Amino acid sequence: MLILLPPSEGKASPSGKARLDLDSLAFADHLGAKRSALLAALEKLGRGPQKKAIEALGISAGQAGEIARDAELASAPAAPASEVYTGVLYDRLDFGSLTATGKKRASKNLLIASALWGFLAPGDRIPYYRFSMKAKLPKVGGLPAFWRESLAAAMEAAGHDEDGGLVLDMRSGAYSAAWKPKRARLVTVRGFTETGGQRKAISHMAKAVRGDVARVALSARSMPKDLETLAGLLEAEGMNVELTEKTLDVIEPG
Repeated sequence: MLILLPPSEGKASPSGKARLDLDSLAFADHLGAKRSALLAALEKLGRGPQKKAIEALGISAGQAGEIARDAELASAPAAPASEVYTGVLYDRLDFGSLTATGKKRASKNLLIASALWGFLAPGDRIPYYRFSMKAKLPKVGGLPAFWRESLAAAMEAAGHDEDGGLVLDMRSGAYSAAWKPKRARLVTVRGFTETGGQRKAISHMAKAVRGDVARVALSARSMPKDLETLAGLLEAEGMNVELTEKTLDVIEPG
């Protein structure tokens, strides 16, 4: 089972002497050139007109300070991605409190989607940055299309897109558009509240559910190999779970 997490808009700012090393990141052979191209584009953007950079990055005028930070990522302090990404999902996953076995499983069975890095392993060291899939850099264009071919090659080479494989997808739409398996089974994790038989999807609650699901999978006695086993583990934790061929839904009372 492969677990795909989204990035988070909120991020911690690393400190210390560690710096970005593109060759050390996951899938460097397949994604390194793309990462380098985006870093170069951000450096160039930082040297140009601020208004143009704000439009390209899809940020507000109040976030203009992020432009300079993005232009200096190569020299900025870096820390493991599992520590840099914050927010509801990552709080519920609580990576730091996983057992050694859970962390080892995550290093093999969990990837974090990113507009800037493609896919990251939890231990990959990255700096703080501001860059989302809605950004459109000059000569780069839409990021899902920019990444699609390289991510497909990386996932196939890593054995993550094979017949019989299971991909538990917790990404949002734009990140999902950058890579979808051709052979492995893609299952989207969703969260709902239910009141009087009426269900409602709530973004904040869905993020919490996804963090919980990832934690249960990584903390199990053995990593679940199929959706039914995972559903059983979740139900043992008190969750109300419904499965379809393409979804895993967790329903909580409203």
